Amino acid sequence: MHMPLKAISALLSYPTEDLMQAGPELKDALQQGDLLQAKTLTALGKLIDTLSTSDIYDLQETYVALFDRSKTLSLNLFEHVHGESRDRGGAMVDLVENYRAAGFEPQTTELPDHLPVLLEFLAMRPIEEAREVLADAAHILEGIAVRLNRRESDYAPLFVALAQISGAEADQTALAALLAVKDDDPDDLEALDEVWEESEVTFAPDPNAGCPQVRDMLTQMDTPRNQPPSALN
Repeated sequence: MHMPLKAISALLSYPTEDLMQAGPELKDALQQGDLLQAKTLTALGKLIDTLSTSDIYDLQETYVALFDRSKTLSLNLFEHVHGESRDRGGAMVDLVENYRAAGFEPQTTELPDHLPVLLEFLAMRPIEEAREVLADAAHILEGIAVRLNRRESDYAPLFVALAQISGAEADQTALAALLAVKDDDPDDLEALDEVWEESEVTFAPDPNAGCPQVRDMLTQMDTPRNQPPSALN
């Protein structure tokens, strides 16, 4: 098992008292396999220290404001590709089928494209496969990192770490398209309600889907859902 991916999955999950108490174990896991640079390990150590010493309710409020109230920071990766379109439903079905084909049954209420769930899966796969999947999502990961850095969030290094593990450079055109979308304001609840009032995701099987590997489904992440302003003129 690739313990850094397992640790990053835990750190990207909703804060709990168990997570707060797991600081030493998480720091040890991140150092295994020589997958991360020393500078990144130091930054991740700061996040772990914050999680270990802060008030649990403050941590949970911060997490919700970042990842649950903001579509541009969503940890559901297909959100950045398909939005709420029907295409997302077909991709979800295929992703679940591929998890099960590999003997992985997610024990969570989260959607299958939720990043912590995907990282749990990749932690058990060959490192080459894990790197390929992360490379396909490189522009999404970097886009989230940029937005988190704007907010001076301690969570940003987690996405830098994933980029390092992938060993890939983000497609700059795709990245620019993602960053062209205005950041959500987690305090503007009325605006957020309007953003989230979209068509329901349908998870019925897509007869045109059927990708045989997890990576095949994620390769479409190279095509951004939102075009830069210039491309819309």
